[in-house]
Amino acid sequence: MFLKIAAVLVVLWLLGLIASFGGMLIHLLLLIALIMVVLHIVRGRPKTSV
Repeated sequence: MFLKIAAVLVVLWLLGLIASFGGMLIHLLLLIALIMVVLHIVRGRPKTSV
């Protein structure tokens, strides 16, 4: 879930970089995407109990 949201935010950031709109918004999207990726890596995969 986090990875999908992060991917969408990175794509939006790249589109914003190409289109050059919303200067600070672009950096905010990148920061949110990076935080989401770090959270995903730190939390890891959910452990299944048997």
